[in-house]
Amino acid sequence: MKLEDILKRCKKVTDPYRITNGDNFRLKDISPGDLLDFKSEDKPKAKEALAVGIQALADLQDKLYAQDRWGVLLIFQAMDAAGKDSAIKHVMSGINPQGCQVYSFKAPSAEDLDHDYLWRSMKCLPNRGHIGIFNRSYYEETLVVRVHPEFLAKQKLPPKLVSKHIWKERFQDIRCFERYLTRNGVVILKFFLHLSRKEQKKRFLERIEKPDKNWKFSPDDVAERQHWDQYMQAYEAAIRNTATKDAPWYVVPADNKWFTRVVVAAAIIEKLASLKLHYPEVSADQLKQLAAAKRALAKE
Repeated sequence: MKLEDILKRCKKVTDPYRITNGDNFRLKDISPGDLLDFKSEDKPKAKEALAVGIQALADLQDKLYAQDRWGVLLIFQAMDAAGKDSAIKHVMSGINPQGCQVYSFKAPSAEDLDHDYLWRSMKCLPNRGHIGIFNRSYYEETLVVRVHPEFLAKQKLPPKLVSKHIWKERFQDIRCFERYLTRNGVVILKFFLHLSRKEQKKRFLERIEKPDKNWKFSPDDVAERQHWDQYMQAYEAAIRNTATKDAPWYVVPADNKWFTRVVVAAAIIEKLASLKLHYPEVSADQLKQLAAAKRALAKE
């Protein structure tokens, strides 16, 4: 399939979920179970589409790596069991590992807490020519830290800086940080995998009931579930305040993992294709050198 045809399909899939201006955004306007024009029985077709997308993504990444001009940062945020790991695993399955960096951000270390909250993320930004993946990110500082004020207290900020405006200020800082990155050749795509509370319960029970999935479950997951409404409010606020044209959010329905993967892949392909990537051009002198090398090898 030609890239042009793939891009047409990508646009159809991504447009409903791309947020570039959050002023009027409401989380409830996007259903976690949405499938667009797909139906449950279309799962095999979606898998075929994903396979085509994975190949297209591999071709684009090869040019990204060779050109060595752009860096790509993919941010994944979600509630527990929304499928971040599986989305990364499946969508990026065709990527050359040499050109990909994955970081999972958990609770900050003592060293992290002795620095500003963006510090540990800055150390992990992708090189030019690489795709960087953040499994959770600096957005946790406006999500879990907002839901659990005790985490904010551990950051040792001067008291006068912890005001009622702190979340507004953090959103402003993040917008400026992301604008800085985009002005320096780092493309940013942010994905919120939008899972329903009902589906999360189903997946938690599956993790408990299936021995090979027990390792994925933590009692803390159930404890965090009790703060569901607070998390939804925090996510909505974060998306509202940090969705921009240069660093858009994709609010991706996550109740059906196969559909989630199709949307994520489509968004990445669409963005990479917009960069007009190409292999480095070879000069006339370099062509002469290649020809000379070919002749030398032929004589061996």
